[in-house]
Amino acid sequence: MHGPAWVGWPLVLLCTAAGAYCLWRARTGPAAQRGEARGEGLMALGMAAMAWPVAPPSWSPWLFTAVFGTAGLWALARRHLHHAVGALAMAYMALAMVIPSQQPGHTGQMSQMSHLGQMGQAGGTGPVAHTVPGGVPLLTGLLLVYFTGYVLAAGVRLVPVAGAGAVEAPAGGPVAAAGAGVLRACRAAMGIGMLAMLLAL
Repeated sequence: MHGPAWVGWPLVLLCTAAGAYCLWRARTGPAAQRGEARGEGLMALGMAAMAWPVAPPSWSPWLFTAVFGTAGLWALARRHLHHAVGALAMAYMALAMVIPSQQPGHTGQMSQMSHLGQMGQAGGTGPVAHTVPGGVPLLTGLLLVYFTGYVLAAGVRLVPVAGAGAVEAPAGGPVAAAGAGVLRACRAAMGIGMLAMLLAL
């Protein structure tokens, strides 16, 4: 997906950092959290790959659709509803890169940058006729509402971690408390990244 570089690169760095930390927690964290942390880490790295602000190969949207669609169905089968929503949202955004929008006047930020890049590579200077990716507005809106609520809820859950650490320590002690807090912050960051990608459709 191709938005402005000043949006794409910070999003890549944010998702890569969140994914790396989640995968590290999957190796070193409590056993009960390892499976969930592993899934979130792989999702974050996939988000970083989709947000990479460089013209992708023409087959990449189909690859993203297949990978994230499979991950979403797997998460749904395991009753990990948030992971399923996130993975299927990524598959939807990958499809929106190649399926034309039904709104003739829609010119999404990502599609504008992609077409400008294609014009530059071709050396063209005049207008180019094209179809415009953009997804289904209703579905995009529902996903925006969902991830906005998720980010707000995740932010609220972060507040007691800083204020109640001295009163209620988890089983692993201060180090485990800090690790759990960073993991929650990574989840919030991934939700923000998802919002940014949806807004750029």
